[in-house]
Amino acid sequence: MPRVTEETVDYVAALAHLSLTDEERSTFARQLDAILAYAESIRSLDTADVPAMSHAGSTRAFREDAPRAGLERQVVLDSAPDAADGLFRVPRVLA
Repeated sequence: MPRVTEETVDYVAALAHLSLTDEERSTFARQLDAILAYAESIRSLDTADVPAMSHAGSTRAFREDAPRAGLERQVVLDSAPDAADGLFRVPRVLA
C-alpha cells in the first residue's frame, strides 16, 4: 500500500496554493512514494563503521584563508558605468 496517496498530494498542493491535474496528482503521488521508499532503504543501512564527516567534499580543495590586498578604489570607480564623488551612481529604486 502506498504511503503517499492522491489525497496527501491534494493536501500538500492546497497548502502550496497549487492546482494539479488528475494526471499530475497521480504522478506526484507515485514519485513521492518512491522517494520515501528510497529514504527508508537508506535509513536501514549499517553506518556504525563509517566515520562522521561535516561535508562530502574534501577539505584539501580549499585554499588557505589569508588576507590579501583588494582592488584600488580608483581602478574600480574608473570601470563603473557611472561614478561621481568617489561613489557608484545607480538609478533610483524607491520613489
